[in-house]
Amino acid sequence: MSYPMSRSPQPPVPDRAAPAETFIRAIWSGLGGDDSALAAVRMAGVGNLPSAFAVSDLAVASVAAAGLAVAELGSARFGEMTEVRADRRLASLWFSRTLQPQGWSMPPVWDPIAGDYAAADGWIRLHTNAPHHRDAALAVLGAANDKAAVAAAVSRWTADDLEAAVVERGGCAAAMRSLSAWADHPQGRSVAAEPLLRVETTDVSRSQPRSMSRGRPLAGVRVLDLTRVLAGPVATRFLAGLGADVLRIDPPWWDEPSIVPDVVPGKRCARLDLRLAEDRQRLTALIAEADILVHGYRPGALARLGLDAEARRRLRPGLVDVSLDAYGWTGPWQGRRGFDSLVQMSAGIAAEGMRRFGTDRPKPLPVQALDHATGYMMAAAAIRGLMRRMTSGVGSETRTSLARTAGLLASVAAPDQPGELGEADPADYGNAIEATDWGPALRLRPPLAIDGVTIAWDRPAATLGSSLPRW
Repeated sequence: MSYPMSRSPQPPVPDRAAPAETFIRAIWSGLGGDDSALAAVRMAGVGNLPSAFAVSDLAVASVAAAGLAVAELGSARFGEMTEVRADRRLASLWFSRTLQPQGWSMPPVWDPIAGDYAAADGWIRLHTNAPHHRDAALAVLGAANDKAAVAAAVSRWTADDLEAAVVERGGCAAAMRSLSAWADHPQGRSVAAEPLLRVETTDVSRSQPRSMSRGRPLAGVRVLDLTRVLAGPVATRFLAGLGADVLRIDPPWWDEPSIVPDVVPGKRCARLDLRLAEDRQRLTALIAEADILVHGYRPGALARLGLDAEARRRLRPGLVDVSLDAYGWTGPWQGRRGFDSLVQMSAGIAAEGMRRFGTDRPKPLPVQALDHATGYMMAAAAIRGLMRRMTSGVGSETRTSLARTAGLLASVAAPDQPGELGEADPADYGNAIEATDWGPALRLRPPLAIDGVTIAWDRPAATLGSSLPRW
């Protein structure tokens, strides 16, 4: 399918400048970009996703930043900076589901137990999409796999105590905190002190960059994708759309039936069981031949496999290494399991939505905006890493987190009277039918246009494990 185109910390004071421009300046600065390059960006369109926060502005800005990285790479290679145009409506829609199945349906996004529950002193969210996370929550609660039974059990706990108990058991939960409570929390203070993206150069590359074409700027670039729900897959989906050879690796037991069709176009998907020495050796060999590694393992997970940052650099001098976690890389919660919806609860976003909309329960963002925005920032970091290797011969490491993206979102004022964006309509989709492994589907048109560049996915979405773990 191919398309053209000294006091206690306080919550951040919202920036009242034009939100999209504020966001892209912050993102581009975080990437180490020169402000003068922003003159090549055009962000157009109207409408907002309904939220207490400037979600559509974040959407169009993060997409535009990724596009600007593409244009900058082309400029470094061909000597001409091209215009980048990001569409606000399409960017917002890409922050949700991009597929329109034709004659079949996508599974529900959420497990029946997942959701927000009233505790004895507030609210808590349980994330139970993965069976082992659901089992952990049910074990702590001593409840049957039944929504009403879980609600009754949760009501007997304080939110903080239940959060701690579920996390200790290996599950995923987040008590709802206000923006000010998060700003005063030890983890909130740690995240606020972290850069939006930490970018460091590493060693000298042993190889010259692969050949590039103007129209498919990442053709021939090997991207090893060790990520799951959801920011990392968004990043590598964007890279695949530019022609990169993306190989996603999952364990034999993992699946994301409600998400995979949306995030794997253009990718090959394989499985490795890293408990087995043979499969660990295969992963090591894949890293040694990769140009870009995108990973979302919790800190220390790759080190336990003998693949810490230093080992990865030895395997592949000049590697462009991009990683994320949920709650930040410092502080007492570094390494805590987390997802977008949980970070929204922890960082004050769901509470602020509840306050602004006057609801009687948490009001999260209308889309998983932390995941999607972070994904486009990671894609931009990967592309800028390639440019750095091409121009200076060095590798790079970039880190970011969902919690830091939450801080960026909270720092910018939302429109006082947001105009409704509306649902996707036929004009928002491309005309080509994508023959996914689940059935035919239409895919949203890309939210980005870069002069001379074709954004296209060379393979339809395919099931996890449908390819072999090799380049």
